[in-house]
Amino acid sequence: MDIKSTLQSDLKDALRHGEEIRKSTLRMALSAIKLAEVEKGAHMDEAAYLGIIQKEIKVRREAIADAERANRPKLVAQAEEEMKILQSYLPAAFSQEELESMVREAIVEAGATSIREMGKVMKILMPRLQGRATGDQASQVVRRLLQ
Repeated sequence: MDIKSTLQSDLKDALRHGEEIRKSTLRMALSAIKLAEVEKGAHMDEAAYLGIIQKEIKVRREAIADAERANRPKLVAQAEEEMKILQSYLPAAFSQEELESMVREAIVEAGATSIREMGKVMKILMPRLQGRATGDQASQVVRRLLQ
């Protein structure tokens, strides 16, 4: 079962059990997926779904930072709960060693020798991450290894 089907199934369960935060979070995630499919004009693959979920998690992180600056603890708690729900749909994250190993492979494959070739490395690396590391994490490792 793909992520979209899992989200739809879990939404039905949340509706049956009256889980308000889970219900609203899953609806937002499914809405983002449907919007992306409409913009693309076709059904998307699993990697694209993982990317959308990661984007939704990033939105929650930004919301947490904004709510903390505004001293809104209820909003912080809600965004943290939504983030936990979304993270449960992502595969287990890479360890730092696994990520470094993948980055080293991508650097060799791209033949990169300087920071100027970071784009080539990232182009090779990003499809391989598939929701197990963020682009920010990968770019930090690439930058560190190319310097």
